Amino acid sequence: MTNPVIKITVRDFGTMTAELYPEKAPKTVANFVRLAEENFFEGLIFHRVIKGFMIQGGGYTEDMQDRETDSIKGEFKANGFMQNDLKHTRGVLSMARTSDPNSASSQFFVMHKDAPHLDAQYAGFGKLTDGFDVLDAIASTPTGNYGWYMQDVPRTPVVIEKIEVISK
Repeated sequence: MTNPVIKITVRDFGTMTAELYPEKAPKTVANFVRLAEENFFEGLIFHRVIKGFMIQGGGYTEDMQDRETDSIKGEFKANGFMQNDLKHTRGVLSMARTSDPNSASSQFFVMHKDAPHLDAQYAGFGKLTDGFDVLDAIASTPTGNYGWYMQDVPRTPVVIEKIEVISK
C-alpha cells in the first residue's frame, strides 16, 4: 500500500508536494484528504508565518473570514494516541489546534525548521517531498499584526489555490 500524496499550489509561490502517513494519524489523514477532495482549501491563506518555525494555513480567506469545519480527535501521544511518533522536523505537516487537544479541524502547519518541543503535542501527519524552496519563500514573507488578536500575518496574502490528492 502506498501513502497518499498531495500537491499544495500557492499563488505566486509555486507548489509543494507531500506524502501523508495514515499509519501515524489515520483519522487526521482521512480528514485532510476529504477536505482536499471537497476543494475546502481553495482560496484559503497561510495566515501565520514565522520564519525559522512554521507556516500555518487552512482556516481563513484572503479577507480574514474564518472558514470552519468539524473537529477531530487529536492523534498525538500526549492525547493518548501512542502510534504517532512523527517528529516535528523541517517539512513535516501537522494539525493546528487550540488548547483543547481534540480541536483540530482544517488548519495545518508546515515546519520551516525543526521544533522538537511540538513532538507528541500535535498530530504530525505528513512530510514534504518537494517544494522546500516554496516553503522557504513563504517563510520569508514580510508579516505584521492583524488587529489585536492575530500576529505574524503576511502583509500580502499567501493564497492556497488548491490542495490536490495526486495519489491515494
